[in-house]
Amino acid sequence: MKHHNAGLTTQRKITRVDAQTVAAAATLPTATIHEAAGKIGALPCAIKPVANTFRLCGPALTVHSPPGDNLWLHRAMDIAQPGDIMVVYASGGYDYGYWGEIMSTAAKVKKLGGLVIDGCVRDAGLLEEIGFPVFARGLCIRGTLKDYGAVGWLNAPVYIGEIVISGGDLVVGDRDGVVALPRERAAELVAKAQARELEEADVLKRIEAGATTLEIYNFN
Repeated sequence: MKHHNAGLTTQRKITRVDAQTVAAAATLPTATIHEAAGKIGALPCAIKPVANTFRLCGPALTVHSPPGDNLWLHRAMDIAQPGDIMVVYASGGYDYGYWGEIMSTAAKVKKLGGLVIDGCVRDAGLLEEIGFPVFARGLCIRGTLKDYGAVGWLNAPVYIGEIVISGGDLVVGDRDGVVALPRERAAELVAKAQARELEEADVLKRIEAGATTLEIYNFN
């Protein structure tokens, strides 16, 4: 069997979004971040948390995986740092269980920040018990392969939906979905989201005092 040298397509050194920006973003709803950023960064709405209580926020470790194969996810965990969010593009092979109880346990032990996968996972009840945040298109019990000859990439840009995500970008997920922001603009855009939260709190007070949305936003 021909083996692919994984080191040839693995980028170990990336510049991650700074910890202060991650901490600030962790307090904000994904919808607010998306809107304040100019309506950018929203991943496909099919990608949702396996458990409603799951939330994640951190720098992306991107994985371009062959379809129906999860070997590159194992390789990604091996190079991941605490707090990293594994962001996986599975080459359109949605209907496989790429991730389950064992991988969630391993990721939790390594103190990773979460998983976002453009595909399916399995062991839903156990994933909720383990508590490691997993965001996926759905659930599927279909098993994956481990083809040592197949080519994948770690920390190369991945294209999920209409969004390009690079290693080190900011990724935030909550019950509403997932948003990804370019690392270079993350601090600026998170600051805008914080300001938007304050503005919306004021709007809510005005509504509770009797103002209408037409009046507040000057809609005609």
